[in-house]
Amino acid sequence: MENRKLIKIATAGSVDDGKSTLIGRLLYDTQSLTTDKLEAIERTSRQRGFDYLDFSLATDGLVAEREQGITIDVAHIYFNTDKTNFIIADTPGHVEYTRNMVTGASTSQVAIILIDARKGVIEQTYRHFFISNLLRIGHVVVAINKMDLVNYDEDVYLKIKSDFEALVEKSDFEVDQITFIPISALKGENIAKKSELMPWYVGNTLLDHLEVLEPSDLHESAVARFPIQYVVRPKTEAFHDFRGFAGKLYGASLKVGDEVTVLPSFNQTKIKSIRFFDQQFDEVLPGASVTISLEDEVDISRGDMLVKAGQEPHSDKQISATICQVNSRPLRVGDKFTLQHGVNRVLAKVDTIDAVVKTDFSGEEPAQQLRLNDIGKVKLRLSKAIHFDPYKSNRSNGSFILIDEGSFDTVSVGFIS
Repeated sequence: MENRKLIKIATAGSVDDGKSTLIGRLLYDTQSLTTDKLEAIERTSRQRGFDYLDFSLATDGLVAEREQGITIDVAHIYFNTDKTNFIIADTPGHVEYTRNMVTGASTSQVAIILIDARKGVIEQTYRHFFISNLLRIGHVVVAINKMDLVNYDEDVYLKIKSDFEALVEKSDFEVDQITFIPISALKGENIAKKSELMPWYVGNTLLDHLEVLEPSDLHESAVARFPIQYVVRPKTEAFHDFRGFAGKLYGASLKVGDEVTVLPSFNQTKIKSIRFFDQQFDEVLPGASVTISLEDEVDISRGDMLVKAGQEPHSDKQISATICQVNSRPLRVGDKFTLQHGVNRVLAKVDTIDAVVKTDFSGEEPAQQLRLNDIGKVKLRLSKAIHFDPYKSNRSNGSFILIDEGSFDTVSVGFIS
């Protein structure tokens, strides 16, 4: 069976920019809506007196959302075309749900930022683009929606495009990582088929553009990181001497025969075998979960890490990071937490709060604490060293969460500088 590529997408935009309508339209145009779901959309649209199908009903599943007409939680939606599988994280637009966008976008390769053609670039646009930049998302599609409400005017599109390009210049994005597409999600213009009402636009439709993206082009170049989740010791006669190490590989591939370093001991050995159930492989690719056995008897336990020899990460008991506060409890200097980095947990203390970051790219300002949805720069002191990469070079090994030791709530998500 042919391996289909998988693209993970996060949507973002201000309230009522049409995110849910866009996703519903994508589901409809790819025949991903079940018959009963489509009938329910048709029935509810008629009951509300609409002369069109309200595709936002396909995703706004929470009662509170339907009553308020807004999205307040992250929903993951699956659909596919002949070539590609897609997972979309539909994230909220309200300022107070910034943490939800960080959560939804953290595993995404592509961000679709919607802009209402009537409103143009607004404060929430800055915030959503800033988070896309912070999370090192590989590609951003700026979908200028509701073009039907501005008579499909090219000048409106060009003005918004120019305003957004000024924002791109302040970010870490390259020009070729940003694509602008004028659309009408409600009318289906430039979603799955080229719009005859916007002949001045010569690029791909949204769906065609998403299909030509390659997952390999959306990942940062990185080195192999294999955190150990479980030590495998089968209690069977055939494998009574077997000792393997199960985990998920991040960053780059590993092969049988590769010389690896074991962290934190820094012992070196070579990969003897790579297994997945009863199958053996010569190579494992990033994203795969496998069991690796080694040529030498090395003391390894859960939380340790295998890396290629000569490609060891940083090891330190103090880290600098950018964090997003996702809990209503303010973060203050001196606070103590459990820091979870991959499968590893250590005690952490907030050493300094250096600044709160303005999400319009206008700079930073001093702060005594970080409140819910604030994004700030901090230094943390740890009870023992962790083995990390900067987030910009390896997303999986450069991120962490802070956990309240009493309630076990997640307080912050962090990105190591």
